[in-house]
Amino acid sequence: MQLMSPVKHGSSPQPAPPGPEASRQEVRCAVRFPLVLPVALSTGEAELDVLTRNVSASGVLFEMTGPLRAGIDIRFSLHMPGSVLRTTRDILVHCMGRVVRCSISKNKYLAAATIDEYKFEEQ
Repeated sequence: MQLMSPVKHGSSPQPAPPGPEASRQEVRCAVRFPLVLPVALSTGEAELDVLTRNVSASGVLFEMTGPLRAGIDIRFSLHMPGSVLRTTRDILVHCMGRVVRCSISKNKYLAAATIDEYKFEEQ
């Protein structure tokens, strides 16, 4: 098992201010991949079993049964299958980040989070 050094991201994406049409547009700095993965998410106060909806190098969208407060720090690990990454081995990605927003959609909560630091571990 090989552990790699952490990677830190610079600034996080910021939502654009509402224009005259009153719609909100978000600025994204990384391509999102529609990956549904089970994740154990830690808020420091609770451990939650959640699913990812999509993942990028700088953020992730979680689906969960309850809300998370924007601004809280979180930790989670993603088990990335080698078949998805086109590698011979699966990779475990340990992540630290923070929740930037939470909303409800079709009786499920969706929490968007930035990934501020991560490290890879081969399986």
